[in-house]
Amino acid sequence: MTEATHSISMKASAADATAHRVPLSARLKTLALYVLLTVLLILYSLPSLGVVLTSLKSNAEIGREGIWNMPDTASLQNFRDAWETGNAGKYLANSLKVTLPATAISIVFGVLTGYTLAKLPFRGSESLFIFLVAGLFIPPQVVMIPLFRMFNRAGLYDTLWPLIIVHIGFGIPICTLVMKNFFATIPTAIREAAIIDGANELRVLLRVMLPLSLPSLAVLATLQFTWIWNDFLWPVIFTRSDDVRTVMFGLASLRGQYSVAYGTQSAMAVYASIPTLLIFIFFQKYFIRGLTLGSVKG
Repeated sequence: MTEATHSISMKASAADATAHRVPLSARLKTLALYVLLTVLLILYSLPSLGVVLTSLKSNAEIGREGIWNMPDTASLQNFRDAWETGNAGKYLANSLKVTLPATAISIVFGVLTGYTLAKLPFRGSESLFIFLVAGLFIPPQVVMIPLFRMFNRAGLYDTLWPLIIVHIGFGIPICTLVMKNFFATIPTAIREAAIIDGANELRVLLRVMLPLSLPSLAVLATLQFTWIWNDFLWPVIFTRSDDVRTVMFGLASLRGQYSVAYGTQSAMAVYASIPTLLIFIFFQKYFIRGLTLGSVKG
């Protein structure tokens, strides 16, 4: 009896080992996928690597050896020049003054509008939703001249206010779309149970819905911050003086009449990339969860 039991257990172990053995073709496909992703990562990182290498070289060395060679002597002089003579600190501060409030306010409006349209529908709510989402398909160039005239007459030209207002207006449609779709996936029974326990709509939104929507909020915060931070068009249209330039506008202005300070420009580009990198690192966990929402059912 013991030998029979032992034989059966050995056969079961062999069957399990065979079942868990990965076929060679599957392993080759996985290896090829990793090789392809590694190659794509290297190709995608090459421009950033060139910028970093250029920022560590003098203009003479850049002209002599190009941007891809390692610097003979790594120097931070370009970073000092970008900060002191290139006004990098002022440009970064102006970009933060535009990006932070525009991102926060557009997300707040998107949360309020998305929750109302998803959980508190009313007559005409679908038409209102279509009207809001239609803002995603309006090219900025179409409203450029009317907005310029409006802000100029209001005395807001050459200030940061037009940039904040425009980015809020263009951010509300995408925030509303994302939040409405997310709130629609939350079971209505959760809201009803909170209301039965005595919570009003505001408490339901703040205490129940928002904690559940952290992944979506992280995605919106990351994308909105990145889009607004990297914007170049509106600062060119609505600003003129150096005191209100954003970092992207300031980056493009670091050039003379007959030459371009490639090292200083590269150092400024490194400065400009730091905030977005920090945002991606800080929201990485929630950002990945937000991107994969709805990809798996059940």
